Amino acid sequence: MLSRWLHIYLSMISFAIVFFFAVTGLTLNHAEKFNDQLKSTQETGKLAVSWVNAADTLKIAKLEIVEWLRSQHHIRAALSDFRIDDAQIGVSFKGPGFAADAFINRVSGTYDLTKTSAGLVGVINDLHKGRDTGAGWSLFIDISAILLSLVSLSGMVLMFFIKRKRVSGFLVSVLGLLMAYLVYVIWIK
Repeated sequence: MLSRWLHIYLSMISFAIVFFFAVTGLTLNHAEKFNDQLKSTQETGKLAVSWVNAADTLKIAKLEIVEWLRSQHHIRAALSDFRIDDAQIGVSFKGPGFAADAFINRVSGTYDLTKTSAGLVGVINDLHKGRDTGAGWSLFIDISAILLSLVSLSGMVLMFFIKRKRVSGFLVSVLGLLMAYLVYVIWIK
């Protein structure tokens, strides 16, 4: 029977995904208990003045600045923002559980960099939300959602073929939906 085969094997493929999203659902729901993992460090440095002190902002060496900051400060996160104003340049990098922000003086080339790490729990929480994770992880979340939907649907289809458990199975499903609705109506709405 196709629905049984689908349900068994999709469930086995999805086990790690379900486990990951279940655990990270708990860590997200109780994030205040993991705030002590947040660590911030301050670093300073100096860039070539010619990179940052161009009269024409189009001539500012953006690529060189970004790659310098990456190599000197071991930053692997994606560039999220590059801002230029009259006095300074702001460069921000973001990744799961990580942020780095540099503020560069356009006259002297000196900069202050703040790196913030949220630890392992911060990383997995950002992975759960898909925040600052890139296109590859976004695709993984979409595939996970499709797999979990297929597991659920194949389980429901199986209930149609198990005569002794059909009524009780569907009653439990309705009870689950009703409980979720009541929690929403009573405590949220």
